[in-house]
Amino acid sequence: MKYEIVNLESKTVQGLTKKTINENGQAANDIGTLWQQYITGGYPVQMTNAKNEKAIGLYMNYESDYTKPYTFMCGKEIVDDGKKVSEDVTNFIIPAGKYAKFTIKGHMQQAVAEAWAQIWKMNLNRTYVADFEEYHNNSQDINNQTIDIYIGIR
Repeated sequence: MKYEIVNLESKTVQGLTKKTINENGQAANDIGTLWQQYITGGYPVQMTNAKNEKAIGLYMNYESDYTKPYTFMCGKEIVDDGKKVSEDVTNFIIPAGKYAKFTIKGHMQQAVAEAWAQIWKMNLNRTYVADFEEYHNNSQDINNQTIDIYIGIR
């Protein structure tokens, strides 16, 4: 699976969070439920301080590596003005640094799940501070999306 090394500035992301684990399909269930709560709750529309319309799926607060518990956030990059749309959202700063950037195209859920399965098998010198998916939302077709996955590396 091809990727490029990029250096990113820090980003502030705001959204809903849930602690989960990649064991017995738990993360897939938790993440799907959280995205549904985020969208049906109207959070994307309420985020008037969003930098753009791209959704962010953020993996953070790893207890160790991808086999241990971590926190997932669904949200958007915001202008860091301290404004929260509600008390149930959290802000997290994705640190500036070096990331492996994977660009995938296809079904929003299936393509991402397949990419992660391949990434977990790769020998990347990961930081396990913050990894994230950036959904370009460039098509109304759920089967034809562009998604960038950024993996924090040393």
